[in-house]
Amino acid sequence: MPTEAKRATVAELRDDLARSTTLITTEYRGLTVREIGEIRRALRKNDVTYRVVKNRLMRIAAEQEGNPGLAPLLRGPSAIAFGSGDEAAVAKTVIDAVRPFKLVKVTGAVVGGRTLDADGVQRLATLPSREVILAQLGGAFNAPATQVAGLLAANLRNLGSVLAQVRDRQAQAGA
Repeated sequence: MPTEAKRATVAELRDDLARSTTLITTEYRGLTVREIGEIRRALRKNDVTYRVVKNRLMRIAAEQEGNPGLAPLLRGPSAIAFGSGDEAAVAKTVIDAVRPFKLVKVTGAVVGGRTLDADGVQRLATLPSREVILAQLGGAFNAPATQVAGLLAANLRNLGSVLAQVRDRQAQAGA
């Protein structure tokens, strides 16, 4: 029979899961409470919550919230970074925050309902931000139109140049 405290913890975890679009799981074995606090402070600056969880309670919350992809990532002493917004930015923030602590191991992530392994999280962290990708995409769409406009303008410039040369020749012939 679960205790009331465990029910409350599961309810809190469900709320965290419902608010988050990116969940990055880490194994924090060997860290001190002070070091975990440093990671939390670094992540809090970027609106990412870092929480040490009991695997069993987290599995229950994930199952109740309809997020079964999280359960296989919960092995060993687990802490989860809950983030929302740009997934690549959240992954980069977490990777940067845990980098000074060699004992912390990123075990995986759930991004938009899709499960990633540790390598997938590393690749996600190297992606440019959403704004940069949209700017690159806009530039790619704009490039052909700019090129066509340049080609059409070149023909008009060339025509003007030819007419100026004809005028100059006629002026020289008339003199």
